[in-house]
Amino acid sequence: MSQKELHPIPARDPVSGGPLFVSELRNDESGVSIRGRFALPAYCNLDTEQSRFLEVFLRCRGILSSVEKELGLSYPTVRSRLDQVLSALNLTPIREEARPEKPDKAHKEILDKLERGEITAQEAKTRIRERSEVR
Repeated sequence: MSQKELHPIPARDPVSGGPLFVSELRNDESGVSIRGRFALPAYCNLDTEQSRFLEVFLRCRGILSSVEKELGLSYPTVRSRLDQVLSALNLTPIREEARPEKPDKAHKEILDKLERGEITAQEAKTRIRERSEVR
């Protein structure tokens, strides 16, 4: 059977709207059939628009600016669609690490005093820790 003769897998039962599972896998060439209850991959539950977005996203290697151009959408819309796909797949985005704050003036003074040998490393550590607790 050629790929053109295959039907797409429906995401939901068209009558009840409930989830579906695969009950048989078959190879026409060998005649082998495997029966059981097989779960569909999560991406099979994506709607047509989400599937198309995921395909474009992958072809663009995850570069959102390329996805923008390919789909003719704004960056916020692309991000929103990506978030929708992640949600549909029950995936939580990995948040970017919080960027370390630039040391403020007092923090820099402590480090400068340490560098000049005016205070010890232990004293610098204590002062910095005290400043962090005040914030």
